[in-house]
Formats: sequence, C-alpha cells, structure tokens
Amino acid sequence: MKFEQKRMVQWYDARQLASTGIKTVISTIFGNFADKREMQAVLSEEAPFDYSNHDQIWIDYIADLGDGFNSTYTMAHLMAREQLEVNGEKMKIKINRGDILIMGGDQVYPTPEKQEYENRLQGPYNAAYPWDNNTDLPHLFALPGNHDWYDGLTNFIKLFCQGRALGNWHTQQKRSYFALKLPYRIWIWGIDVQLSSDIDQPQRDYFQTIADSMLPGDRVILCTAEPAWVYRSLTKKDLAYERLEFFKTNYVCKHGFALLAMLTGDLHHYSHYKITDGDGHQSHYITAGGGGAFMHPTHFLKDKLEVDGIPIEGVKDSELLATFPSPATSRAMAFRNLLFPFLNIRLAVLLGAFFLIMCWFLQSNTKFHGEISFMESIASCRPGDICQVGDLVRKSLAHNPSVVVLNMILFFGIVGFTDTKLGRGRLNLVAGFAHALTQLGVFYLLVWALSVVNLDGPYLNLDVEDWRQVGLFIVEMIFVGGIVSSFVFGVYLLISTLVFKCHPTEAYSSLRWTGYKNFLRIHVTKDKVTVYPIGVKKVVTNWKKEGPEDKPRFTGGPAVCDFIEKPFDI
Repeated sequence: MKFEQKRMVQWYDARQLASTGIKTVISTIFGNFADKREMQAVLSEEAPFDYSNHDQIWIDYIADLGDGFNSTYTMAHLMAREQLEVNGEKMKIKINRGDILIMGGDQVYPTPEKQEYENRLQGPYNAAYPWDNNTDLPHLFALPGNHDWYDGLTNFIKLFCQGRALGNWHTQQKRSYFALKLPYRIWIWGIDVQLSSDIDQPQRDYFQTIADSMLPGDRVILCTAEPAWVYRSLTKKDLAYERLEFFKTNYVCKHGFALLAMLTGDLHHYSHYKITDGDGHQSHYITAGGGGAFMHPTHFLKDKLEVDGIPIEGVKDSELLATFPSPATSRAMAFRNLLFPFLNIRLAVLLGAFFLIMCWFLQSNTKFHGEISFMESIASCRPGDICQVGDLVRKSLAHNPSVVVLNMILFFGIVGFTDTKLGRGRLNLVAGFAHALTQLGVFYLLVWALSVVNLDGPYLNLDVEDWRQVGLFIVEMIFVGGIVSSFVFGVYLLISTLVFKCHPTEAYSSLRWTGYKNFLRIHVTKDKVTVYPIGVKKVVTNWKKEGPEDKPRFTGGPAVCDFIEKPFDI
C-alpha cells in the first residue's frame, strides 16, 4: 500500500497538543457512554484461540509502536526475519520468528485516525513483511492502549477485529481482548483495561468462562496495556493497580492458576521485576514498550515495588533485574533538554509570539510622562536600575488589565502544567510556581533589554514608532524570546526529571529519541517457557525506498540487536 514515511510525533507542536488534548477529553467524558466493548460482546461469540496442538510455539510481543518510520520499520523488519540473529554474551544466537505476534497497546500515535494507522503502522509493517499467500501466516493479536481508544476503538476494530492482514501477519480476534490456549497448559490472556482502567462486565464474563474451562495448575501469562505496578510504586494516587490486582486475584489466583508473567507497554522502555507474592509464588512483571515511540526514562524506577518501604498490594518481595536503557544512560539523556528550543522549534516560536502579543498590549495601552511609551520609559533604565524597572512594570500593569490577564494565562498555564502526581508532591508545585515566575521575569527582562538595544542612543537609537524598529522588535521577540523562554522550559524539565523525579513523559517526549527500542520473543516448549528480551540501541536511519509506490520495499541497515539481559525462563 502507498503510505507516507512519517517523522516522530512532535508532541510540543501546539496544534498537536490541542488535537490530542481535545480527543483525550472527549474520550474520557463520553467514552463510558459509548463503550464499544459492550457491542463487541453482543455481536461476537469469542472462544479461546487454540494452539495447544503445537509441539512448540514462538510468540513475539511488542508495544507502543506506530510512531516515526525509522523506529517502527526497524522493529517490524527485525520481527519479520525468519530467523533473527541476536548478539549474546559469548556468541550470536539465532531465534525463530514468532508464530504469533501480540501488539500490547498504543499501535499508533498520536491519535487513531485511519490515515495515521495507514502511515505509521500498516505501511511500515506491510513493507517489512509483505503478504505471501503461499506461506503459513503468523497470527496477530492486539490490545488497545489509550491512544487507540481516542476514537472509541472505531479504527482499532476495523483493523484488528475483522479478519484482516497487517503485512503477512493475519488478525484473528473479534473483540479488543482475547485468550490464547498454548501447548502444555499455558495460556496467554490479553485484557482491555482502558476507559479509566475499567474491565467491563462482558469482558469479566468472558474470562470467567475461560477460567471455568481450565484446570487448577494451568499457567497464565497476562497482557495488559499499562504497567500499573510501576505507577503504584511511584504514587499512591494511582488506582489502576487495584483494578488489575482485583482481576488477578479473582480470575487467576482464585482458580488455582499460576501467574507466570505480566507483560505490558505504555512506558517506552524495558524493565523486568521478579515478584514473590504472599503465597511464595514467583512471577515476572515485564514492561516492554519499545516498539517505535519516544524513549521513556528508567532512572525513575524503584529497585523494589514499594511505597514508603511497604510492598504494594499482592507483593511480598520484588527485585528489579534489568532495565533498558540503563539508569545512568537515562539520566544522561535528560541533559538533551538543554537543546529544547532547537528540538521543539514550533513551541519556541509559539512562546515568542505570545511574548510579542503581551508586549504589544503593554506598549499600546501604557504611557507615562506625556507621550513617552512604556518601551521608551524602560529603555532609559540602566543595568543598575532594576528597582526602577520593577516600578515601571508595576505602574503599567495597574492601568492595563489586558496585560494582567495575559500574564495570568501564562503564569497559571505553566503552574497547571506541573506534574504533581509523581516525585516530591508539594515541592513539585513549588518548582512549578518558580518556573512560572521565571517565565514572567524573562519576558519583562527581554522587553527591557530589547528596548535598550533598539531605542537607546549608544546602540541602534531608533524611534519607537519607526517601522524598522517595529519589524526588528517583532523578529527579536519571536526568535530571541522564544529561544530564551523555551530554554528555561527545558531547564525546568531537566531539573524536574533529575531532582524532583517528575515529568518523565514531558521531559523525554521533547527529545523524540528513536533509540533504545525493544521487543520480546517467547519460546514455549514441553520443558520450559523462555523469554528473549531483544534490544536495539540505534535504529536504522538510512532506509531507501525501492519498488512501486503501492508495494514499496526498503533497503538499509544493518539493523543490529542485542539481548537486553540473558534469556530467562519463567
């Protein structure tokens, strides 16, 4: 199919933020009144998908894909290989392509329009593993993440629940959740936890029916769309884990099944916790959200899943075994926020334009000492006259409510941006207020500095109403003001992520880093279940299109992958 090779989503583009924000609000408010999972249950009878007649089976698991072309295609290209050669500790190991591919959530970014699915997911996957009717097609199952839910699952259902193919992977499910019966009494359950982490009643009935058909001692791998255990360890305010723990207790543990692992995405990194529950059973909680989207930090993660030194519900003991990237690399990456103005040019221009509008109102509506405007008055202040500058600002604001309103919009908008869920609570809010005050201070200092440069005698000595001065000031405020303001924004994000342990998504989405991607390859045999965690430090960026537009092929590379940690049995 013909598609456009997209770059990574620019999350700090004002249009993108507005569009995503509106759809988030709509899906949150109205989603509970139009839950398509209810209709799925009415329109389709779904039995477990039976693969139990296999002597062995390979399963691929990937999540948080469908973003920039280079990262999404690199990962699809690796998974499509019949045998994947992975660098181990002492030698290269070849492992087979998955008979089943599970996509664990957020199959497209930023929102689930048909065109976005085509450009960011279908196009790259079709090209990486083209349809071949003569092959034994691997099967595909998918769980919706919050980004798939923004249209109420409309396009997710069309793509994944109607028997279509994604490249040479063929979809099987009729609902947004599923159960796979594997050989040797092993099951994979995929649950849809979106809409405020709610698991609807028809879905619970479905898994209750599945559980009734199973035997005590059967083993379950549970796939969900968010690492609720991580969120719970970071903040008591997160309630998603309670719902997940309720499901695990009542549909897995209550029936005497063994939970082998929980797999999830949503955080775009790799982390592996080994868990011991109250009954002494061990399982593995794995986040593998490295399918193509920007990288999330790992230095936020706790060594144990605890809150104030107390293990989270359902966990007696836990240990963080591996992360990708490493915490040290994660911290080092945070310093790229010092390049924030150049990595997020559109936001920089927007901030500069907002500064210009505030100055326009300030200049147009304030005059002192006859016909002397605000800029002319402030231009006469020397570097040591900071108190005089403050007095002029105070007087101008006292007679200019429009500027006061714009100042308040800027101030409270930045305070509202503050992450108060994670990190150090009230200290985060103090940092947010400091950031907002700094931005206002930057604005007035810039007005002062540019007024001195443009109007004062020793410098350009232009008249305040001279068209050259007006044009120059517009350019200066948009670009210089935008760069300085967005640099302050980047410094705030840097301090937040390293000191206050908050804003992980905001600080790293700004980087749009394509590296540190990952997926899991799982091998089920009679003797064991082995997980191969596969990491890609650098994705291929030199892909070249070949062939016709409707059936493109891409050459480039090589795409190199390594084991994130030594393959382990669960």
